[in-house]
Amino acid sequence: MTESLHVVCPHCQTTNRVRAEQLGSAPDCGRCKQALFTGRPVALDEAAFERQVGRSQLPVLVDFWAPWCGPCRTMAPAYEQAAAALEPQVRVVKVDTEQAQALAGRLNIRSIPTLALFVGGREVARQPGALTRAADIVAWARGHLR
Repeated sequence: MTESLHVVCPHCQTTNRVRAEQLGSAPDCGRCKQALFTGRPVALDEAAFERQVGRSQLPVLVDFWAPWCGPCRTMAPAYEQAAAALEPQVRVVKVDTEQAQALAGRLNIRSIPTLALFVGGREVARQPGALTRAADIVAWARGHLR
């Protein structure tokens, strides 16, 4: 029997069932027909964050950032590259703390950028401060998934 995973679409937030062995075959959303994986971080608002973390069976790596933050902008290119390396095994997202202040407060985000890794709806690791190399971001995320 083949294992199916719940994967939330980054575009319409619909939960899709995808067989584990088909994750790397560029699956599309059953509702909006767009790619479930883009190889780029997905910008989320608070509601979309809750859906991605709460419903997806994939680990979710989150960059909590703000547009005015210099270290956030410095880390952004490396985070983009890390997304390409981590997907489809990990959903890679960004949350603008200026737009999602209640979420940032509830999760106790005290400095930005902050990376947080969620598995099964629970935070399993946190890294405050910028990681400026994609390899460091990938190694950090994968190291907490073992």
